[in-house]
Amino acid sequence: MTHGHRRRDTAAMAVSGTTFALVALLLALALPAHGQSDGEKTRAQLKQLEQDIARIQSELGSAGTARDKLQSELRSTEVELGRLLRDIKRSEREIEDSERELRELEQEQARLQAARDEQRERITLELNTAWRMGREGQLKLLLSQDSPDTVSRTLTYYRYFLEARQARLATYRATLAELAATSASIDRTLSSLRTRREALDLQHGRLDVARREREQALARVTASISDKSEELQQKEESRKKLETLLAAIESAIDKLEVPDNYQDFAAARGTMPWPIDGKPSNRFGRPRNEGKMRWQGITIPAQAGTTVRAIHHGRVVYADWLRGSGLLLIVDHGDGYMSLYAHNQSLLRDVGEWVNAGTPVSTVGDTGGQGRNALYFEVRHKGKPVDPARWCRG
Repeated sequence: MTHGHRRRDTAAMAVSGTTFALVALLLALALPAHGQSDGEKTRAQLKQLEQDIARIQSELGSAGTARDKLQSELRSTEVELGRLLRDIKRSEREIEDSERELRELEQEQARLQAARDEQRERITLELNTAWRMGREGQLKLLLSQDSPDTVSRTLTYYRYFLEARQARLATYRATLAELAATSASIDRTLSSLRTRREALDLQHGRLDVARREREQALARVTASISDKSEELQQKEESRKKLETLLAAIESAIDKLEVPDNYQDFAAARGTMPWPIDGKPSNRFGRPRNEGKMRWQGITIPAQAGTTVRAIHHGRVVYADWLRGSGLLLIVDHGDGYMSLYAHNQSLLRDVGEWVNAGTPVSTVGDTGGQGRNALYFEVRHKGKPVDPARWCRG
């Protein structure tokens, strides 16, 4: 047997082993775990799914040749870049929340200060009046009254006056305490805001480094492809890796239980939203790469960072980098239907998460050697690509 045959046999065994491992993993998710609650079992299954998907992904992208090593470098830089962008988005949302909380606290502080000033003014006026009257003045007023009824009414008046003054003093003390608590909350929020802004600055610094490393890795990958035939070969190999992954997932998720709130995918045909707005740059099924391949999905150019949204209810079954697809997210919709979102800048959902139509799942990018910012989008049924235009409206 020649070295070439041995290499092909070894590669075939590796893919077969990977497929078997993924099938075994996803089948295991459907098996009951004795002695565990449903919640504990679900958490354990999802944790195991994440760990094994990462291992299988590593096997699919194992570096066997110099070009494989370059792809591995590209994967590392793009995964890190996507993680940083996701973290930055989260930090920006947290800063926005803190700023909104700060504005609300400052408004509450202004309201309490106004109430404090008004209450203090009224209490000061009452105290001055009471001081001027004095206890002797009150006594003379009572003794000057001839009628017992008048004396009784006067005493009742003074009692009400004292009780009202005590109530106003209590309210004033409560306002001061609430104002102090609000001022303390403002100080804490400001401190948290400063910390988050400093962290965001550091993240942006790491992002700049990651972008430079990604550009260098992409340039090395591009330089390693010498001609069109080699580029076609690379795309064909990438397509096969995707098909292998999808076949393994499809074989296993069919065994998983369907939730009570399952929304039928087929029934929503022609009414689903597109994952992003924009005009596709290709048509499904049309020839590509000099007619040697055909488009199995739709490419929609868009600005980098544009939010990509799920087209239908389903569960994320893949969220990682794959050769030729870059940062890839796959949603299982049940009954053999899946949607694929490729070449993302960052992934916003993790394996095992449930999404609905319109849920943000990723952001548009150019990972995986795309060369331009665009979303590559596929719909598949039982592993076979179908025209997305038949499923998404208008």
